[in-house]
Amino acid sequence: MITELGHFALVLAFAVAIVQMIVPLIGAQKGWPGWMAVAEPAATAQFLLVGYAFFALMWAFVTDDFSLKVVVENSHTLKPMLYKIAGTWGNHEGSMLLWVLILSLFGALAVAFGGNLPMRLKARALAVQASIGVAFYAFILFTSNPFVRLAMPPLNGQGMNPLLQDPGLAFHPPFLYLGYVGLSMAFSFAIAALIEGRVDAAWARWVRPWTLAAWMFLTVGIALGSWWSYYVLGWGGFWFWDPVENASLMPWLFAAALLHSAIVVEKREALKSWTILLAILAFGFSLIGTFLVRSGVITSVHAFANDPQRGVFILAILAVFMGGALTLYAVRASAMEAKGVFSTVSRETALVLNNVLLAVSALVVFIGTVWPLIAELAFHRKLSVGPPFFNAAFPPFLIVLAVLLPFGTLMPWKRGSLGRVSKTLVAGLALALALGALAWAMQTGRSSLGPVGLALGAWLVAGSVADLVSRTGRSAGVARLGRLARLPRADWGRAVAHAGLGLLIFGVCAVLAWETEVIRVAKVGDSFPLGQYTVTLDSVNKVQGPNYTATRAEMVVSRSGRTIAVLHPEKRFYPVAGMPTTNAAISRGILRDIYLVVGDPQEGGGYAVRSYIKPFADWIWIGALIMALGGLLSLTDRRYRIAIGARKTAPAEVAAE
Repeated sequence: MITELGHFALVLAFAVAIVQMIVPLIGAQKGWPGWMAVAEPAATAQFLLVGYAFFALMWAFVTDDFSLKVVVENSHTLKPMLYKIAGTWGNHEGSMLLWVLILSLFGALAVAFGGNLPMRLKARALAVQASIGVAFYAFILFTSNPFVRLAMPPLNGQGMNPLLQDPGLAFHPPFLYLGYVGLSMAFSFAIAALIEGRVDAAWARWVRPWTLAAWMFLTVGIALGSWWSYYVLGWGGFWFWDPVENASLMPWLFAAALLHSAIVVEKREALKSWTILLAILAFGFSLIGTFLVRSGVITSVHAFANDPQRGVFILAILAVFMGGALTLYAVRASAMEAKGVFSTVSRETALVLNNVLLAVSALVVFIGTVWPLIAELAFHRKLSVGPPFFNAAFPPFLIVLAVLLPFGTLMPWKRGSLGRVSKTLVAGLALALALGALAWAMQTGRSSLGPVGLALGAWLVAGSVADLVSRTGRSAGVARLGRLARLPRADWGRAVAHAGLGLLIFGVCAVLAWETEVIRVAKVGDSFPLGQYTVTLDSVNKVQGPNYTATRAEMVVSRSGRTIAVLHPEKRFYPVAGMPTTNAAISRGILRDIYLVVGDPQEGGGYAVRSYIKPFADWIWIGALIMALGGLLSLTDRRYRIAIGARKTAPAEVAAE
C-alpha cells in the first residue's frame, strides 16, 4: 500500500507542477495577484508529495520489497542497512526521484525564505522552477518509473554494485545533487529576470545565496567522490579525469564564476548580461552532466544507465531549456545595459579576469570530455582523451587564477592602484617564495611541481590573511582583534574559501610531485622498504563479511624497528553480484598517508602488493571542506539573505502592481 501511495503521490506532484508552471506565469503577465499566489502553496505541496514518494521507495528498499523491479535489481537481504537506504538513490530510477525531490525542496525553500521578494519575480521564478520539474517528472514516469511492479517477485534481489557499497558513496550523491539541482534556482531567477526585463543589484542579492548554497554542496559532493575514489578503487589517485568526474567539475567552475560575477552586479550594476549567461550555463552544464551519466554515451564506474531512449529524452530536455533560455537571453540583451564604469586596474577588472579563467577552464574540460564522442560521430574515429590532455590544458588556468586572486580581493572598486595593493601583499609574497625555495632546496631529483604548489598554496593563504587584516584599518593589538571578530561573515567566508583553495592546490601538487611507489610480489613473512619505512606482509587470511568474502592481508609498517601501523588491505568478492573489489588500507597522517593494496595470488607464490607514501594527501580534502566552510560562513551573513535586497525594492514593486 505504501508503494502504491508513493506512485500516486508522484503522479499528483506532476499535476501540481503543471499547475505551478502555468497559472503563476499567466498571473504575473496579467498582474493578477490571486493567480500569482498559487505558486507558493503549489511549490510546498509539490515538495510534500515528492517527499512522500521518496520515502515510499526508501521503505521498499529497507523492507526488502522485491515486488518492485528497482529493489530486485539493486538490493539484497544480506546487504547492510546503510546500503539498503543508500540503494534508494544508488540506481538510475531512485537517483532521478532524488533529483526531483531536491528540485522541489529548493522551490519550497524559495517560498519559505522569499517572503519579501517582489510578487511578480517570485511567481515567475517558481513557475520556471516548476517547468523544470514537469520535464523531469515526465522523464521519470514515462522512462524511469521506480514504482514498476513485477508480476512474479523473486525471493531475493540481485544486490547493489559493490563499488557503491561504501559510506563515501552513500553520502556523495545527495550532496552532489544538492549542488547540481540547486543551480536550477539561479537559472529560474535568471529566466524570471529576463522575462521581466530587469536585472539590478537587488536581483543579484537574491541570486547569490542560492548560487552559494549550490556551490557549497557541490564542493562537498565532489570532495566526497574524490575521497571515495582515492581509498575504494585501490588505484591510489584522487582524480582521474573520468567523464563523470568532469561532469561535476564543469558546473562547479561555472557556479564559482557566477558567484564572483554577481558581486559586480550587486556592487556596481555592471556585468549584468554576463551574469545572466553564467546562470544559464551553470545549470545547463548540470543538465549536460545528467545526460552524460544517464545516456550511455560514456563508460564509467559512476554511470547510472546505458539506455539510449533515456539519453534522447534528457537531450530533448537540455535542448528545450538551454535553447529557450539562450533565445530569451538574445531577445532581452538590450534590457541588460551595464551602468557601472570602472578602470582597467580595479576589483571589477579582477573579477572579470576571474570569470574568464573559470569559464574558459570549464570549456576546456568540456571539449576534452566530449571530443571522443564528436570524433566518433563526425569523423568515425575512436579517440581517447585522457589525463595527459587535461593535465596539460587545465592547470595553467588554475595557476594564473591562484596568482591573481589575492590581488583581486584587495583591489578597491572602480579604480585602484596596483602598487598600493602590492605593498600589502609583499610579506605574503616573500613567505610564499621562501617556502617554495626551501622545498626546492630540500628535494633532489624531483620536478618543480612540489615547490610551485607550496608557493601557490602559501600565497593564497597569506593573501587571505592580508585581506582580513586590511579590513581592520590602522588598528593595532587588541583593537585589531576586536575589529577582526566584528568583520562581516561574508568577508571571513571569502578569506576562508580562498585559503582552502590554497591548501587544496598544495595537497594536489605535493602528492603528484613527492609520492613514493613500490609495486612487487611479496610472500608471507617478506619485508621490503617503502621510503623511510619497512613494510612486512605478516599474514593473509580468508574472512567472511556480511555479504562478501575477502582475502585480508595483515601488513606491519615500521620505522627504525618501531611499529608505526598495522594495516589490513582486502581483496573482496561479492557472490550475489559476482564482482571483486579492492579495498586499500591507509595509515593517515597530517604529513603523509601510507597506502597499501593487496592483489591476487601469483603463480610462483606470494601476492601482488602495491604500496605508496602520499605526502600531504589529506590536505586535498581538508582544503575542499574549508572551501565549503567558507561558503557556509558567507551564506550566514545577514546582508546576503534574500529579504535584505527584497526589502529595499518591495514597496516600489507593490506600487507598480
